[in-house]
Amino acid sequence: MSEQKSAKELPACPVETTLTLIGDKWKVLILRDLLPGTKRFGELKKSIGSVSQKVLTAQLRNMEENGLVKRKVYAEVPPRVEYSLTELGQSLKPVLDAMRNWGEGYKASMFSTVP
Repeated sequence: MSEQKSAKELPACPVETTLTLIGDKWKVLILRDLLPGTKRFGELKKSIGSVSQKVLTAQLRNMEENGLVKRKVYAEVPPRVEYSLTELGQSLKPVLDAMRNWGEGYKASMFSTVP
């Protein structure tokens, strides 16, 4: 069953739309890891860490259906599959940069050694 939503099914609020597409913990980490460039499944799994193969596969498929990720299969033995961000996926870079900057500022303000 596809989780892809048509424009009519997406929330009216743009923030909610963004969260619908990337609001999952794993999706944000996939985006983070694909921003520098193409990766194979095993590289993604290793860099993300505790995600299961089943969940990673489901998240990648969903992101592909929503136009954020592209999947390229090479007809080799053994088969090789590479994932990269589409132009739409790349357009999320400023959002992730803002999240990183906010997180760094939060950690600095909450855990600074200055009283």
